[in-house]
Amino acid sequence: MQTDYDLCVIGGGAAGLVVAAGGAKLGAKVALVETRALGGDCLHYGCVPSKTLLHAAKVAQTMRDAAQTGLPPHDPEISLARVMEHVQDVIDQIKPNDSPERFRGLGVEVIFGAGQFIDRNTFKINDRLLNARRFVLATGSRPMVPAVPGLESIPYLTNESVFDLREPVPHLLVLGAGPIGLEMAQAFRRLRSQVTVIDIGQQALPREDTDLAGVVQGRLKSEGVKFYLGHRTRRAAGNAGDIALTVESREGHETLLHGTHLLIATGRAPNVEQLGLEAAGVEQENGRLKLDARLRTTNRRIFACGDLAGPYMFTHMAEHQAGVVLRNALFHLPARAQTQKVPWCTFTDPELARVGMSETEAASAGISHRVYRFPFSGIDRAVTDVDTVGFAKVITDCRGRLLGAAVVGVQAGELIHEYALALAKKMKIGDLAGVIHIYPTRAQINRRVAELPLKESLTPSRRRWIQRLFNLHGAQHPLSLEQTADSSQ
Repeated sequence: MQTDYDLCVIGGGAAGLVVAAGGAKLGAKVALVETRALGGDCLHYGCVPSKTLLHAAKVAQTMRDAAQTGLPPHDPEISLARVMEHVQDVIDQIKPNDSPERFRGLGVEVIFGAGQFIDRNTFKINDRLLNARRFVLATGSRPMVPAVPGLESIPYLTNESVFDLREPVPHLLVLGAGPIGLEMAQAFRRLRSQVTVIDIGQQALPREDTDLAGVVQGRLKSEGVKFYLGHRTRRAAGNAGDIALTVESREGHETLLHGTHLLIATGRAPNVEQLGLEAAGVEQENGRLKLDARLRTTNRRIFACGDLAGPYMFTHMAEHQAGVVLRNALFHLPARAQTQKVPWCTFTDPELARVGMSETEAASAGISHRVYRFPFSGIDRAVTDVDTVGFAKVITDCRGRLLGAAVVGVQAGELIHEYALALAKKMKIGDLAGVIHIYPTRAQINRRVAELPLKESLTPSRRRWIQRLFNLHGAQHPLSLEQTADSSQ
């Protein structure tokens, strides 16, 4: 069949842009279709603006906490409008990397508009019919709005509108205690808004172990964020500047909460509507595309990547999946998407990062495992930086093979990559103990936690055996070792 393009990419977010740029650089003829602006959620409504806002909020908090270092503290005057203008400035600085001009310069034909498949081989947009050897769906996701009575009649914010704020936010109500909800809750609290977080779950960050999530929740509570966990939102009412939520505890007690603004952060849904997927022979299951390990849909000429593909809605996963799609679509290589050992991070302060299996997951799967923890209070660089909150946590099997790791603390998102590499290479915890780590750095915590199995194995009887074998003359009293390892069968 005669085709116009080697690749037709539908969606100009992180995944779609990587596929389009990579395909063009490899010599493919590429069309890129987008309804709004290139850059997608990450640039305009996600990673870039949220981390910029979090950084501004941290600067404000650092000024208030200056007394910890012997400097005079200062509570800065906050103008949310100026902060949000700074957020927009950062977006504008990065935007040229994702501009239509750049991609057209690479040889990509960029087409703006909404379209849909009219059959298995044709995508119609702006009265044009596009034919391609391979199509790539990369339409991303959108905020998922819960079915709360009254919510449809009141103004609310999502991650797609919160960065448009320019007026003061005296009291922000946040529905959802996941990563987005907690990041925005801490940012607005540090920028001097009152903040209340509501979630039906019993803990914040429900995908994480309780001990790790508790550190983050404890920091937010100490800064003044109020939590209503284990509460279902029953009703919403009010107008701009006067929002009321009725929440109900598990015991059936109702509480009326008032705020000036409401942020919905209860998850995300894939954008699969109005694409003509049925005409294209692309099947769905429970609202998600049916994909194989090579990210092919039920129409083998149509691939998917990014948030639309799931299961992890991270920019770094979108980029990984884009590479898998390119290898399959252009070179017919049997590349498979990684679904295990995927690192992620919640960028609160402290950060919480994890890769691999959690302690809860290991126990639920019935896997015999051991848990090792080491606190940042035992790391000199954390002491010099006056921030010793948090710890590193490693999960191994009974032979010391790494199953998973997590870090809660400053720069956790940077520190977790050592564990991601170790898991990818199927290393044991002892392999990390033998690696030289620069002093003084926070990364030393990765070595210190890795040394714990060796210290644990040095029992008093083994120590006495070593003394006799090598004719050592030290004290004979038992070693006093901190019990930092837990066993679970």
